Amino acid sequence: MGKFAEDSKELLEYVGGKENIGAVSHCMTRMRFVLNDPKKADVSKIEGMKVVKGTFTQSGQFQVIIGNAVSEFYNDFTEVSGISGVSKDAVKQAAKQNQNPLQRIATVLAEIFAPLLPAIITGGLILGFRNVIDSLYVFQGGHTLVELSQFWAGLDHFLWLIGEAVFHVGIPVGICWSIAKKMGTTEMLGIILGLTLVSGQLLNAYAVAGTAAADIPKWNFGFIQVNMIGYQAQVIPAMLAGFTLVYLEKFFRKIIPNVVSMIFVPFFSITLAVMAAHFILGPIGWKIGSAISAVVYAGITGPARVVFGAIFGFLYAPLVITGLHHMTNAIDLQLVAEFGSTMLWPMIALSNIAQGSAVLGMIYLQRKNEDAQEVNIPSCISCYLGVTEPAIFGVNLKYMFPFVCAMSGSALAAVFSVAMKVSALSIGVGGLPGILSIVPAKYVPFAISMLIAIIVPFTATVIVGKARGIDKEAA
Repeated sequence: MGKFAEDSKELLEYVGGKENIGAVSHCMTRMRFVLNDPKKADVSKIEGMKVVKGTFTQSGQFQVIIGNAVSEFYNDFTEVSGISGVSKDAVKQAAKQNQNPLQRIATVLAEIFAPLLPAIITGGLILGFRNVIDSLYVFQGGHTLVELSQFWAGLDHFLWLIGEAVFHVGIPVGICWSIAKKMGTTEMLGIILGLTLVSGQLLNAYAVAGTAAADIPKWNFGFIQVNMIGYQAQVIPAMLAGFTLVYLEKFFRKIIPNVVSMIFVPFFSITLAVMAAHFILGPIGWKIGSAISAVVYAGITGPARVVFGAIFGFLYAPLVITGLHHMTNAIDLQLVAEFGSTMLWPMIALSNIAQGSAVLGMIYLQRKNEDAQEVNIPSCISCYLGVTEPAIFGVNLKYMFPFVCAMSGSALAAVFSVAMKVSALSIGVGGLPGILSIVPAKYVPFAISMLIAIIVPFTATVIVGKARGIDKEAA
């Protein structure tokens, strides 16, 4: 038995016993439970345990914050309870039984886009860096650095290659691949389907390279070719095509004998999926995506954009609690595809910064409370780097007033951001480094927005916290 054996026995009792645990795993700081009956968990007693730093429920999972010693605690808990641990993916699957339909949709979107985010964020940072060196003037006849330096010109072209690969090829290919992987079908077929969605762009590059239009088969410039060119970087058409491929493959697996399935299942699946994508799903998905992005764009840029910014900035953090914030990834990518940038993502980054700043206020208030600082400091750092859940659930919601202070600061920062028409080239790191993804001409107004998102929540949290005596709590 380890040092957390007694605490494990206590937690096992408070979550409703072994029979109430459907699955359990852990992450960097938290125990993740899927409870058969969440109502049987005695949250007040769990949060009263000295080893527990807080609890919250998200996406059907009851999560108990332990801290950096969670892996050791997890080992003792599984030994004491006699429950075998499972993978995070298995826990997520089990957690779906506790989700409502809207949460399940959000979970599906999160699982599709999560594997793509590193590439998308990298692409956004690269575009931002390219714009900086493209617009950096050297006082030699008013020329830019790229115009004067062969090295910087070469670097600029090199980075262009990566950026184009991410946004014109990577997004549709990645979406189709991710859907195939999530649904347990052939991932390579998803990649091939995604490539067909951008093949129109590839033909354009082929023509630019020197091939005359007359030398390219006429079929490529008919109805299909026109639509293929229009789908590059489009999110909705790629998602519709990906799910179509998945269900076609599952259908043909059921009706085609195993002895010839290796030949005919992929053949019929990919052929019909590509036809459906370009003749039916592409035009429909393009119109749906364009309509969604047009509505959001009108809200952000229209005469009531300040009101839109205030509402979105105030309510984004509550969306994180429900898990519905994952839907914004698709909207951001659609805005980038339609308009070349997104004014939505900067407000998301500001909301994250605001939540981290409220935790910074709690760090100041609880500077003599070593136990509290074990959660506060890592949560603040991760929040400033774009990961908000530890800050929101482990600190701000525990006291509630820091959460509201952060929401208020986020709203004010968002109002200034949209008033100054701050936009991002793509999704980036959703915290302080997020400025690298902002259109260079808007660096200064975004920096001011960041200051608002830091100063207002921090100050408000300290004032309210002192009024409530948080700074006088015993360590």
